[in-house]
Amino acid sequence: MSPPPLYPVLSGGPQPMHFRGLTLSRLDRFETNEYSSIRDVLFEGRVDSDEFVSLEWWPSPGKTKTPFKEAIRKPYKPVKKGFVFGPSWTHHWFRVSITLPPEFLASTAERIQFEWDPSSEAMIFDLEGKPLQGITGGWGIDRRVEFILPEEARKTGVWKFYIETSAKYVAPPLLAPVRCLATESPREVNDPPDNNRYFKVESADIVIPRMEAWRLLWDFRTIKDLAKQLPENSPLGVKCMEVGNEIMNVFRAEDLDSITKCRKLAEKVFGEGWEAKGEKIYEGKPEDAFTWGVGNCHIDTAWLWPYSATQQKTARSWSTQLDLMKRYPEYTFVASQAQQFAWLERDYPLLFQEIQAKVSEGQFKPIGGAWVECDTNMPSGEALCRQFLYGQRFYKEKFGHYTRTFWLPDSFGYSSQLPQLCRLAGLDFFFTQKLSWSQFNSPVHTSFKWVGQDGTQVVTHMTPVNTYTAQASVEDIRNSLNNHKSLQSGAHNALLAFGNGDGGGGPLAPMLENLRRCRAISNKSGELPKVTMGSSVEDFYEDILKKTDAGKTLPTWNGELYLELHRGTATSHGSIKKGNRKSEILLREIEYAGTLASIASASKDGYVFPKDKIDPLWQSVLLNQFHDVLPGSAIGLVYVDAEKIYAEVAAKGAALLEEALQAIVPGSVPATDANATGDELIAVNTTPFPRRELAKIPMAAARALSSAAVQTSHDGQAYVLLENPEGNAIVLATSWESLDAQKIPAARARAVGETFILSNSQLEVKINKKGRITSIVDLELGRELIDDGKTAGFVIFQDRPLNWDAWDVDVFHLETKSDVDASSVVVAEDGPLRATITATYRIGKSTVKALISLDAVAPVAKADALSLIRFDTEVKWHERHQFLKWEIPLAIASEVATFENQFGFCQRPTHRNTTWDRAKFEVVGHKFADLSEFGYGVALLNDCKYGYACEGNVLRLSLLRAATVPDAEQDQGHHAFSFAVLPHRGSFAESDVPIAGWLFNSPPHIRRVPRQVISSAMNTQHPFKLSGTRNIILDTVKRGEDDHFGAKSKKGQTVVLRLYEAFGGHGKVDLLTGLDVESATIVDILERDVEELPLVERKSATGEAVTSVSLHFRGFQVVTVKLSLAAGGAASGSANGKKWVAV
Repeated sequence: MSPPPLYPVLSGGPQPMHFRGLTLSRLDRFETNEYSSIRDVLFEGRVDSDEFVSLEWWPSPGKTKTPFKEAIRKPYKPVKKGFVFGPSWTHHWFRVSITLPPEFLASTAERIQFEWDPSSEAMIFDLEGKPLQGITGGWGIDRRVEFILPEEARKTGVWKFYIETSAKYVAPPLLAPVRCLATESPREVNDPPDNNRYFKVESADIVIPRMEAWRLLWDFRTIKDLAKQLPENSPLGVKCMEVGNEIMNVFRAEDLDSITKCRKLAEKVFGEGWEAKGEKIYEGKPEDAFTWGVGNCHIDTAWLWPYSATQQKTARSWSTQLDLMKRYPEYTFVASQAQQFAWLERDYPLLFQEIQAKVSEGQFKPIGGAWVECDTNMPSGEALCRQFLYGQRFYKEKFGHYTRTFWLPDSFGYSSQLPQLCRLAGLDFFFTQKLSWSQFNSPVHTSFKWVGQDGTQVVTHMTPVNTYTAQASVEDIRNSLNNHKSLQSGAHNALLAFGNGDGGGGPLAPMLENLRRCRAISNKSGELPKVTMGSSVEDFYEDILKKTDAGKTLPTWNGELYLELHRGTATSHGSIKKGNRKSEILLREIEYAGTLASIASASKDGYVFPKDKIDPLWQSVLLNQFHDVLPGSAIGLVYVDAEKIYAEVAAKGAALLEEALQAIVPGSVPATDANATGDELIAVNTTPFPRRELAKIPMAAARALSSAAVQTSHDGQAYVLLENPEGNAIVLATSWESLDAQKIPAARARAVGETFILSNSQLEVKINKKGRITSIVDLELGRELIDDGKTAGFVIFQDRPLNWDAWDVDVFHLETKSDVDASSVVVAEDGPLRATITATYRIGKSTVKALISLDAVAPVAKADALSLIRFDTEVKWHERHQFLKWEIPLAIASEVATFENQFGFCQRPTHRNTTWDRAKFEVVGHKFADLSEFGYGVALLNDCKYGYACEGNVLRLSLLRAATVPDAEQDQGHHAFSFAVLPHRGSFAESDVPIAGWLFNSPPHIRRVPRQVISSAMNTQHPFKLSGTRNIILDTVKRGEDDHFGAKSKKGQTVVLRLYEAFGGHGKVDLLTGLDVESATIVDILERDVEELPLVERKSATGEAVTSVSLHFRGFQVVTVKLSLAAGGAASGSANGKKWVAV
């Protein structure tokens, strides 16, 4: 007998294959409203009548935020669903009382929800004032309007609570230009906000969701995404398409039983019984997975909203995440800015306590290590140290530990000093993704060792998902593998940072549901990278190290991580750049003077170091360094706040500095005060450098000091000469008699025909009638510095970027250059110590006035140093989409230009050989940029600018932009700034350019003192001196963070010194001090001990006993030294505690 056939002998009819494109399009209809769909069965019930939902409303006055305890006592008025409130930036409280209808009380449904959609953002509070959950209204991808009622409400049938709602535009998830009708101009989603917008309560409903229908929706979305994302020949992709199509065939909105049938069909993809595993779906070793999921909620500390709005966003977003943690035990969440935690503790203490508990449990992970997610291009080196110091110490104090990961996904490029500073702050790992936005060249690596300019490395991961706001989608998971560029190293893992961001919100429940489904699939199929949840970011990086032999097989990237985008942020909002630079310098001077004063008065009930007043000023400056504030890419409201912060820092800082200076020099007063009295004029030098310069004081004050004024200024004030060849702390102003004895050749200004000439014994500068420099000649060498046939001066460019107005300047702007010519040029000052020409320029509706000066003396003490050609500039700026720069074409050839950065410099190409070179047409520098060749160079100094360029032999300083988005009034109005040209003999490495940059930004403090205290004042010296190679700079002098500050404190004091190597080579110095030092220790940025240093007693040049500490440096190395002083006495061998060391 023959065996039965394996399949029917006769065909039962045609069995066609599905058309792929058509079938995939059909899957999109599963949740549309065109026909009956899954959306018709998502809810079992909904009520919104006054009988069940009672709404009462009270608005906070103006734009103020009223705290909960005050708001609940206010008189509320009844309102209804559909209520309109506003305008923008106002805050509104709603008191809500709900009563469940009988059928809801009888329901056995899994949950009952209150749905609140105010078309904006809101937060729900219980009656005790505890934030329960954030709300995001509208119909964006970050929509979350449901609040699950607690069991208490279901038992009693009634529940009361409060909702604080902000009339605020809900930010888009991504920056992107929006195209309007053909008759309209294009606009951007980050346009200036409508400050008169009103909002509507679209929903205030009690609803019963049909959770099985929701789960079917989540099933289907995952299946559909897999069908679309996987290749046509993928077995899993084909299976998903077929199952999705089958679900479409089976589902009937009118037949609720079809939901169960469809979910059973979905198990063909996910596996039978997968859902019952819950969080155990992730069982297994995390290192066996490829994609490591971690929730995050990138909250811009300010951007399209002010700081005050962020304080609410933080509470809304993080309270929402606490709710998700209760429902999804595998879920871990990271938050990265200490400032936001500090605001939360101040404004929402109950929520902060709950977060502390979740931190202890390991689900809520503070990360980042910095005070804010700051810009890293423009802050000074010391400011970056303080970002880490204040951030890490806050985490340690509040959560019991430091973080190990520097989390900075959205800043606009990364300084090459970051690897060193990260490691010095206890940060072993660095995370970002921003370079995926680069305009021309994609990042080379995903996981790699980033090597900084000093040679320090930090393990870095740039998520191949290419976003910090991933939606935890199938595409995101596949990108984690498909975009990975470092698999060859063995680093077979990727971080999936998911959650709605920029404006906050964070992950949503559907994201976590999708990840569970994707893991269920990858447990069965190898076609989707396996996702793991529940581990920390540090666990992820340690897995990288484990898989790469402790990082040995990871590739390296040396130098800065330059973002080929958003280059205009180095210049946008010039007043904010100025506030940053001036504040950083002021705080350094306060700490320097305060440290000296507190040491000198250690044994008396005198001056007390005001750390409790300095810390808030530092934190305010660090706040303004957030990566959308300092770069100038926020709305106008943000800059109203930022300017107030800088004004407060300036006022309070000036008072603190004055207090310290009076303690150092009792009886002294600022000479800039026209009513100042005193017999002698002194200058307090807060830098460690020798210097020589002119300073201006009121003529009324100078007349009382007959020998001090050496020249009258063009505006009727007096110039005084300050000579400090030894770099002393205090010097007397140079008298006429001393000046006459020195026979210093005069500086002169004169007009010869249509040419104006500034000259001294070293330089001759020619300026034509258009206000442009036609010649700079080094007279001793007979060398012309201006390129033949070219001129130096102001230039203007059209500034019309394709996208992101305040952020971007595109390379084609360089093709639109026009010279800016003067309308008048006159001689203003004809020496003998300063020669000045005043040039006035008109640009459209704007005016530029520049005082172009040449002094008879050089600013630095180097033997062959040349004078500055100084530009003191005032601008009345009323242009739009114009870019003002100043350029100098030099008779110098070099393939690289040098730009100061934090604690050193970086060099960038002046040529445009490759796309990488061509992309760097606008770059960041701090106090100077320099172009040098063998034997000669020219530096361009500034006192508050950061944008530079060097194209061939043309060095440019960027001065002002005029974007209109997102701040319509960016940079409009008055600006005052200074810059200078510094020629120098010898190459950059042979020059004193870094010191000149310091001195240009840190003028001496000129004071009048009574004659009877002048002797004591002149004995005050810097307590620390460096002896050794000239490439080491003492940057910061401060008191130790853990000192006890008080007039009667008997505990020994500590002084912390931060030094760096400035030229890129090895160096050695002896740190000398006359203080009574008990111990010296190298510490990290957090002031934790690293290495104890031997102390050596020796004699100073004047025969006094001093303590010496030997320090060795590699190129660009930053070294922090903590000196522990003996209790009760400041100096050894010094009766007055002031004459510390003279070497």
